[in-house]
Amino acid sequence: MRRGPDRRARRVPAPYGRERVTGTAPHVGVIGAGIAGLAAATALVERGVRVTLYEREHSLGGRLAGWPVRLADGSPATMSRGFHAFFRQYYNLRGLLRRVDPELRMLTGVPDYPLRHSGGTHDSFARVPRTPPWNALGFVALSPAFGWRDLLRMNPAAALPLLDVRVPRVYERLDGVSAAEFLSRIRFPEAAHHLAFEVFSRSFFADPRELSAAELVLMFHIYFLGSSEGLLFDVPAEPFPQALWEPLGRYLEKHGTRLSLGTAVDGVEPDEGGGPTVTVEGRRLRHDALVLALDTGGLRRLVAASPDLGDAPWRCAVARLRTAPPFLVSRLWLDRPVAPDRAGFLGTSGYASLDNVSVLERWEGEAARWAHRTGGSVVELHAYALDPGADRAAEQERLVAQLHRVYPETRHARIIDARHEWRADCPLFPVGGFPGRPTVRTPDPSVVLAGDLVRTGLPVALMERAATTGFLAANALLERWGVRGHALWTVPEKGRSASLRALARLGEH
Repeated sequence: MRRGPDRRARRVPAPYGRERVTGTAPHVGVIGAGIAGLAAATALVERGVRVTLYEREHSLGGRLAGWPVRLADGSPATMSRGFHAFFRQYYNLRGLLRRVDPELRMLTGVPDYPLRHSGGTHDSFARVPRTPPWNALGFVALSPAFGWRDLLRMNPAAALPLLDVRVPRVYERLDGVSAAEFLSRIRFPEAAHHLAFEVFSRSFFADPRELSAAELVLMFHIYFLGSSEGLLFDVPAEPFPQALWEPLGRYLEKHGTRLSLGTAVDGVEPDEGGGPTVTVEGRRLRHDALVLALDTGGLRRLVAASPDLGDAPWRCAVARLRTAPPFLVSRLWLDRPVAPDRAGFLGTSGYASLDNVSVLERWEGEAARWAHRTGGSVVELHAYALDPGADRAAEQERLVAQLHRVYPETRHARIIDARHEWRADCPLFPVGGFPGRPTVRTPDPSVVLAGDLVRTGLPVALMERAATTGFLAANALLERWGVRGHALWTVPEKGRSASLRALARLGEH
């Protein structure tokens, strides 16, 4: 697997063993075809393991799946659960995608990550230096939301944990504190609070008052003081299925994977022969091992339906897992273009529930072709951490009204079609929740977990945590069979500056 561009990236070696399985190949069932399941399946079949990939939906990609729709004007289009940023620190996710596109031509770079507050403050990451610690200092120097006077007002002692982030120590120190409380302790400027750190907490689809500060600080390490890639990112140049998952599905089938789409696994039970058995549509199918690569709700349901799986403490820990509040993705096909100088992606704060705006034709081929043909625009709006009891129709209208505030020219546009996706299936990382989060290994050595909900000792988050745990789950099984696993890459596991690490240690005494 190729490393990322940061030469300081850390290589996580793979367990040593044979290059491939010998003799009768073990048969592994991978349940869930999101990023984690696809990573696990890929890692296993490349070592000669037989894999059946079970997916309840009829397509690959999990929470990054897409599906065909027919617009009101008769045009075919692809709908999804919305924009996702493929940051350049996502070494293992990008390594997975390189299996089908070594140069990652499926991705295209977004030139900036602009942030805008309703009070008129703007921030940008395009001109911020990339090398730590100059990137953080450069943000302060260039940001209108965060001046040097603000820096002097901060509480330096409270901010010291930012300077040397290590896993799991960051959780031991900060998991009992909310992200909002941590920022309050630091006396972080309010405008910068919204325009910078809230971006990280919203990435978890969570309210900062409910999110563990450890996750927030880990994100700061990943994007600022731990790596040189910064906050600039890539996006797929076509919708998710066409750009990512259909090519990867063909790759898996070419290597012998059986894709069992539209197939829900109803239960798992240990088998007397030593391997787990899954129940699928009334049939009992035995495997030598399983990878459970499900979202939070799916894992809870499957474990609840499998009373002999794992032990009591593990089952209780899974049952306690929580999902983040609902979020809304609204995609609008407009009859006229937004202003040509609008960014392809804009993070927002202070605009009621609106968290970001994307102008899809700026980077996605399908949207660009529709916009060119019709003279319109395809605009996507995100609203995270909404009230579960919210009036959905009213929230959808409110979101569009906020678009009109951010991009006033859209007030005059006719909406040719609109699609609204409400979901509530992302993991929540609540205050104090880290000790109870499950790890890749379970009490049953033939069953492993993967996904962004899974606890790991590496500095990874979000989609990269999903991909990384998928590879780790496969490595755990390959190790059982004496087969070499896959090396991984992460940002450095500690702060990159020795002087800043020494300063951080002062705060521990």
